[in-house]
Amino acid sequence: MEALVKYVQDEFVAKKDFPAFSAGDTITVYYEIKEGNKTRTQFFRGVVIQKRGSGSSETFTIRKMSGTVGVERIFPINMPALQKIEVNKRGAVRRARIFYFRGLTGKKARIKEKRG
Repeated sequence: MEALVKYVQDEFVAKKDFPAFSAGDTITVYYEIKEGNKTRTQFFRGVVIQKRGSGSSETFTIRKMSGTVGVERIFPINMPALQKIEVNKRGAVRRARIFYFRGLTGKKARIKEKRG
């Protein structure tokens, strides 16, 4: 059964080519919002907290600070409204899921940038 699901996902779900990114990277996600009969593009810029899943069921979580409030958003990688992803900074972190980042504030919430 799992093989059948994987086959259907590989064959029929349209693949978008997004740049490679991982936890700790600062990215900007551009996505389409429909309001009534109008559509507009909105972006969400923040730090990638985690990537989970594989194939077409893969999702990633981004966290940003909106004033003093932390805002997290989960994006499916195959979401039709997703237009593009830009990698702004590569972060040097040692973990695949940086949930400890939620508890950090101020200068401690900075992530070192990868060189090279």
